[in-house]
Amino acid sequence: MIVASVMKRNPVFIRPEMSINDVKELMIKEKVGKLPVLDKSNRLVGVFTKKDLLKAGPSEATTLDMFEISYLLSKLKVEKVMSRDVVSVQQSEVVEEAARIMADKDIGCLPVLKDDLLVGIITKNDLFLAFVDMFAGRYEGVRITFLVEEKPGMVVRTAAGVAELGGNILSFITSDGDDMSNKRCTMKVTGVDREQMKKILEVAGAKIEDIR
Repeated sequence: MIVASVMKRNPVFIRPEMSINDVKELMIKEKVGKLPVLDKSNRLVGVFTKKDLLKAGPSEATTLDMFEISYLLSKLKVEKVMSRDVVSVQQSEVVEEAARIMADKDIGCLPVLKDDLLVGIITKNDLFLAFVDMFAGRYEGVRITFLVEEKPGMVVRTAAGVAELGGNILSFITSDGDDMSNKRCTMKVTGVDREQMKKILEVAGAKIEDIR
């Protein structure tokens, strides 16, 4: 799965010269908390988030009234507050790399580019939705987590056993096992009941950790 398949296309964007008040109203109207910032040449020059909006506001100790605060925010421009060190990804990047970047850099979104052109934005919520899809979370079925030896043919044996009984594999995810000798697999299937799945895995030499 690549970023282009899960990103939000044609995202709302703002300009560096916009006022903080205008951006706040735009965020409320569009129900977004992260906005890419483009210059007059439509080049990505920054990102503005709700955190930046909070930083732009006065402290709780301020003696200014609401009208004075509103006036000051109307004069403060995005370019003075936005995050300039922008991390982005290309639309052809795989989703796991986008997730790794967000996790490693502790950021909640990534502008998505096609070469130098902004074509989308991907957020943690988009990745959560992709996660649900990868695990077939919206479908009923038998879900099994099991360990298999790290050697050729083990996964094929399991898939073949499901196919022989007329079952259908909705999702199949692998990850590192307890050590280098095995792999942990999570599979969701339909057309096969729990007892049949137990027998399939026993024949395949797998160790069941969870089945439901």
